[in-house]
Amino acid sequence: QVQVTESGGGLAQAGGSLRLSCAASGRTLTRYHAGWFRQAPGKEREFVAGISWSAGATEYANSVKGRFTISRENADTPVYLQMNNLKPEDTAVYYCAAARPGGTWWPRDKDGYDYWGQGTQVTVSS
Repeated sequence: QVQVTESGGGLAQAGGSLRLSCAASGRTLTRYHAGWFRQAPGKEREFVAGISWSAGATEYANSVKGRFTISRENADTPVYLQMNNLKPEDTAVYYCAAARPGGTWWPRDKDGYDYWGQGTQVTVSS
């Protein structure tokens, strides 16, 4: 059984920073692509950032480019989302998702992910 666990959410002021962590574990999951998505109240879940299992490829939503950084040391370590210069519009529940390697991986495609975490709340005050 695979579990995806996020941590690191909380409250920040506009202009501040937070770092989210994501770990996927399970006997059948030795490596995975990872993506961060977020969902604000009344809105659809949207793509934030993605990173390939080898960390060789990353992708960002335009709204966070230059402010957020997704990273991992290797396939077996947690995935991090460093969020700087936070804005009130970044307020949302942030979800981490894991996708098994194999085939073409489209980071922005929610349906391309096999496992999802429960989400962690990020609130940015103005």
